Amino acid sequence: MDERIKKQIEFVLEIDKDKNIFRQTHLTNHGRNENDAEHSWHLAIMAYLLKEYSNEKIDIARVMIMCLIHDIVEIDAGDTYAYDKDGLKTQKAREDKAKERIFSILPLDQRNEFISIFDEFEENKTPEANFAHAMDNFQPLLLNNSNNGGDWRGHNVTSEQVYNRQIKTKAGSEKLYEITDMIIKENIKKGNLK
Repeated sequence: MDERIKKQIEFVLEIDKDKNIFRQTHLTNHGRNENDAEHSWHLAIMAYLLKEYSNEKIDIARVMIMCLIHDIVEIDAGDTYAYDKDGLKTQKAREDKAKERIFSILPLDQRNEFISIFDEFEENKTPEANFAHAMDNFQPLLLNNSNNGGDWRGHNVTSEQVYNRQIKTKAGSEKLYEITDMIIKENIKKGNLK
């Protein structure tokens, strides 16, 4: 086996660990906690399905690969809950270190490509990154809503916190933000968000 494919296979096996990183969000119908691989797969499908609602013209393949790789760093860095103030303070440093280790398993050209895509997502300055972030915010909101706000209630999350997080949804899709706003308001009325 040549060195290139050996590195690619090593990376394929390494990213299998993403299936063991569990998030705070639960699957629909009050299921178990979702893992990072399921989350990323769900985002990629959603992005393709909902691409017509992007605020700008996008390269959907680039959005989908962003969705698929954006949480690979959590293999080393762990999942940081969206509303964990302390965890958010160290998230970037932990994820940057993980990014270097994990993507460096790949051949150099693919390492550079994956780091570039990951960084584009994190910087959130392109239409593709904006839409990928919209998916990353909209998906857990949908799951939480399907579970009657259980994760929000369990963490004492406020409507202000959810609205602040959903700013990135609006940047990627005004239409999905309209739905987001309706969901948040419904959950305020139900008492799921303070």
